[in-house]
Amino acid sequence: MTKKTSLALMLTTTMLIAGLVAGCGNNASSEAVTQKVDSSATRSADGSAKSSSDQPAYPRVLEDEMGIEVTLPAAPAKIFAPNLEDTLVALGVAPVVQWSSGSRPKMYLQDQLKDVPSIAFAGGLPPGPEAVMSHEPDLILLHNANHIESGVYDKYKMIAPTYVFKQANADLESSVRVVGDLLGKSTEAEKALQTYKEHVEAAKKELAPHIQGKKAAIIRFNGRGMFFIKYDFFSGYVLTNELGFLPSQVVSGGDIHLSLESLPDLDTDYIFLINDAGTGDAFEKDLTESPVWKSMEAVKNGRTFKVEGDHWLSGGLIAHRKVIDDVKGLIAK
Repeated sequence: MTKKTSLALMLTTTMLIAGLVAGCGNNASSEAVTQKVDSSATRSADGSAKSSSDQPAYPRVLEDEMGIEVTLPAAPAKIFAPNLEDTLVALGVAPVVQWSSGSRPKMYLQDQLKDVPSIAFAGGLPPGPEAVMSHEPDLILLHNANHIESGVYDKYKMIAPTYVFKQANADLESSVRVVGDLLGKSTEAEKALQTYKEHVEAAKKELAPHIQGKKAAIIRFNGRGMFFIKYDFFSGYVLTNELGFLPSQVVSGGDIHLSLESLPDLDTDYIFLINDAGTGDAFEKDLTESPVWKSMEAVKNGRTFKVEGDHWLSGGLIAHRKVIDDVKGLIAK
């Protein structure tokens, strides 16, 4: 029997068993990251913060953020959490397999995850259940509700208990605590959050003389064009909600697309440019060589910066801290 046939058989068997028990619920750098990453010894904890030695009773039944019942038959040890690897690493946990955009995982985490295999989300589509099952996860974490609408959740819940966030990156503090609770790492979660908050406060004080009353925008280039990074996610959230830049009215508007025609309306004092893995070279060249770009106040005042690294396009305590350090290095010289 081939491995692929075996996996298909396993998935079919799992789905039949799940159907029988459906009535019982779903069986379902940085001071902050210097702790050793542990790929096997994770535990679950109850709602309040507890040390990793506290063991809840199993099976444990809880609801995810979508109100779906999740049953953990035992303490989870092999985690698949695409786009939440940052949070796992911040808590000292390595996933059993890591998200990859094609052949490229989150590069800013590879010091910690270089030995962890990756699984491709080709074209942004999640891998099929057979590919996930081959890594034998005992807990799957899905970072937003789109996975339910797309049908991914219905497939993955047959493999392992699956917890779905509404939007993990929209409330990072909450999602870090939830993951800490699920893995028995509540103490580590509180420590990571406190260390991050202290880093933010120190950076705000250092940057205040340079950015007080100033607006900032982030422009992302990729193979499809030029786009703003909004202020409710990723590095956009860091600039406004953490460091204190004021939001641009243009970026805050409904359209994330940027064109040369709309560029004169961009009301901002600082501009950060991020080219997604070099895929947006042509669009970046069109922008930065255009007369309208060169006439902008931010450009003439030397307040435009090309930034590198996929942490600018990621969410998590580690990514956000790296963005903060980049901004300090560029502005508070």
